[in-house]
Amino acid sequence: MIALMLDEIATAVQGVVHPSSAGAAVVDGPVDTDSREVTPGGVFVARVGETMDGHDFAASALERGAALLIVERPLDLDVPQVVVADATVALAALAKTVVARVREAGRLRVVGITGSNGKTTTKNLLREILGRVGPTVASHASFNNEVGGPMTMLRVTHDTEFLVAEMGASGPGAIARLVALAPPDIGVVLKVGLAHAAGFGSIEGTALAKSEMVTGLGEHDVAVLNRDDPRVAAMAERTRARVAWFGLSADPSTGGTTADDVEATAAGTTFDLVLPGGERRPVAFRVLGEHHVGNAMAAAAVATALGVDADTIVTGLEAVTRAERWRMEVVATGPVTVVNDAYNASPDSMAAALKALVQIAPGRSVAVLGAMTELGESAGEEHDRVGLLVVRLNIGQLIVVGPDAKRIHLAATAQGSWDTESIYAETQEEAEELLELVVQPGDTVLVKSSNSAGLRHLGDRLGARWARGA
Repeated sequence: MIALMLDEIATAVQGVVHPSSAGAAVVDGPVDTDSREVTPGGVFVARVGETMDGHDFAASALERGAALLIVERPLDLDVPQVVVADATVALAALAKTVVARVREAGRLRVVGITGSNGKTTTKNLLREILGRVGPTVASHASFNNEVGGPMTMLRVTHDTEFLVAEMGASGPGAIARLVALAPPDIGVVLKVGLAHAAGFGSIEGTALAKSEMVTGLGEHDVAVLNRDDPRVAAMAERTRARVAWFGLSADPSTGGTTADDVEATAAGTTFDLVLPGGERRPVAFRVLGEHHVGNAMAAAAVATALGVDADTIVTGLEAVTRAERWRMEVVATGPVTVVNDAYNASPDSMAAALKALVQIAPGRSVAVLGAMTELGESAGEEHDRVGLLVVRLNIGQLIVVGPDAKRIHLAATAQGSWDTESIYAETQEEAEELLELVVQPGDTVLVKSSNSAGLRHLGDRLGARWARGA
């Protein structure tokens, strides 16, 4: 974090310094909400969550060298404290102050990214591209909510030129609140789908929430929008910003970014990137899955809007080898290839991953699927659709794991021609035992589920087994 006096922090978060004599002290260490991550000189924010109270870990943070605690009640600890009404609200307020102070110098440009799918991949691509141009801060992993967003923003310094922030939401207003903390110069909307549909009520509600990214942009800002998604394309009518399109249907002659000659293989995806005005560059993209080409186009559109040249864009895209941990991550390439894509799952990302499996598998394809969560009333129907898609794609073997995903298995077997091609396993342990029996050399195995289903751990175990040739 940039250097601030405790009195300045207290003003920003509407808190009180305790003891009051410490107000002139200066802190500039990293801000953390996890006491285990605190480093000497850092700031610990004692959030009160649903199951844990950060105040219980304040002593541990002090032992690790915390120079300041942001707390909701004074603690009997020998360290300066700023006492606030709500530590989570204070975290956001502090982030807003830090970003505003850095922007006063005129160097910082903010890119906000939202969408039902692809935020983390697009962010990682931009971090690689923009990091070649100047100091860049980007969200860690999927830090994109009311806590992760401010944590990312607090990492900017007076040297930072680019802040690339994922802005996610599980309900209306969440993106608007993050946008208010770090107003984007460029706002990106990737896709509107059924991810977290339970929090939005409908896909129309999801679209309205995602549009919060661009409705507040000014006429000198840029809205980067997906031309291939009608709900995203309609957001052009809701923003005052200049629109920069991306997508396979985007027109380079009118300022769009698109791709031609897309070919997906087990080594990645090759395509020609076509930039605004028609400039064309071949790209050997090592992130698995043709659907990630859309994220590459979005990143290229943002970079172009920021004045980055084509060669730097392509070099950055080609340097990224995976979307993120547990996202189309190849964890074994021996006699059996294992792709672990079990960090998140929505109907759109599930369909994209299954299609990618078929494209990249040189031999038999094996899908190990768990539940898609937060779909609300559409959950049953959407799991049925996945089962039907597995059959239509002619995937060689399906293993469905867990009761919340069972309808995938039932829908697949209901197609009549399927018998042992689909197997249901009640637990991960049962699934692992089944896979030991059915997987053969030359198979490509995809593990896919929502994070809460926990199949990412199964994917790692399978990867460890077959990486050593077992």
